[in-house]
Amino acid sequence: MQLCYNGKFMAADKPLLTVDNRSFRYGDGCFETMKVYQGQLLLADLHFERLMMSLHLLHFHIPRHFTKEYFTGLVLDLCRVSGVSDLARVRLTIWRSGTGLYDPVDHTPEFIIQCWKLPRHIFELNDAGLTLDVFPDAIKPGDKFSNVKSNNCLPYVLAALYAKEHQLSESILLNQYGRIADTTIANIFVVKGNDVITPPLSEGCVCGVMRKHLLQTDMPFKVKEQPLTISDLESADEVFLTNAIYGVRWVGQFRDTSYGNAASVILHDLLYESML
Repeated sequence: MQLCYNGKFMAADKPLLTVDNRSFRYGDGCFETMKVYQGQLLLADLHFERLMMSLHLLHFHIPRHFTKEYFTGLVLDLCRVSGVSDLARVRLTIWRSGTGLYDPVDHTPEFIIQCWKLPRHIFELNDAGLTLDVFPDAIKPGDKFSNVKSNNCLPYVLAALYAKEHQLSESILLNQYGRIADTTIANIFVVKGNDVITPPLSEGCVCGVMRKHLLQTDMPFKVKEQPLTISDLESADEVFLTNAIYGVRWVGQFRDTSYGNAASVILHDLLYESML
């Protein structure tokens, strides 16, 4: 397997980073997780839009050659030389170059692109509903940095450990107001009647690419953004999660509340039709 380091292809098992790397020391950077299918990078426009937003927000000095075409070309070439162009998960990790303490001395971005083969069932809606509960030990502040897929992922790491220890599919992270932000690897939506509702970015959720794609796609439901509480989960008809790799996954249970998946089935099919 190969990886791409600052535009150069090399063996994935070759040591590359030093102990002074700012992502290692401070989580100083961001990342994109993407899906390649049949030689095409899905939702490339939305991924690149979020990437540029994140780099600007984090005060990187963005090189002129950092274009959508540049990164798309590297991603597809890497998948091709790695033999996974048919269906792959791709991660682009960017960090701030140089050393320094908390105040950086160099704002130039460096990056690594990695890829892994995905199983075909990734396109299928999950058979069994996911189980969710709230991670009680961290909050997500509703500031502008909460929307970034940051290399500093400690709350999500601990939330994932909590889910594993409690036999959950995923954990929900709350914001400083006790309202719902997102989950360990996904954005969250609830279905109430003919309405599909997800927290706005001001509630502290990651600016998910699949979330944005759903909000921009014509649906047979009214899709809107508004704050969500635990009570909203308990009174919902359905709950589902979205991210760029899995698309839509339906939730079967939150605490003592169980859900169906009729709307999730429809949305899952419509979202994939709009991408492929």
